[in-house]
Amino acid sequence: MGQPLSIDLRVRVLKAISEGMSRRQAAARFRVSAASAIRWQSLSERVGDASPKPQGGDRRSHRVEGQRALILKLVDEVPDITLAELRSRLAEAGVSVSVTSLWRFFRRHQITLKKSRRTLRSKTGRTS
Repeated sequence: MGQPLSIDLRVRVLKAISEGMSRRQAAARFRVSAASAIRWQSLSERVGDASPKPQGGDRRSHRVEGQRALILKLVDEVPDITLAELRSRLAEAGVSVSVTSLWRFFRRHQITLKKSRRTLRSKTGRTS
């Protein structure tokens, strides 16, 4: 992932725009894209600051974490539930999550679920 351009550069571009230069001219002068200069000016007008937003990291785990009690309740009810089954049960309750986000939830909380054997082990040969 690329790094955001520095705040200093953003400030210089915005200063040039405020001094009467067009956004495209300021972009050409400081060798940034016109889209960036336009976006920074718009951001500065709306928010009052053109600093870059944080990059990377997890931004969506709070959705799954908010349903922690329901997820753990469903797992307690059916201990060998699959992630796909858990996802469909959550969908019935009005919660939309992906199988991957559920997997990350269990990994984050170090919860491991092992499937129970549905048949007895064969004493004479392999079963699969």
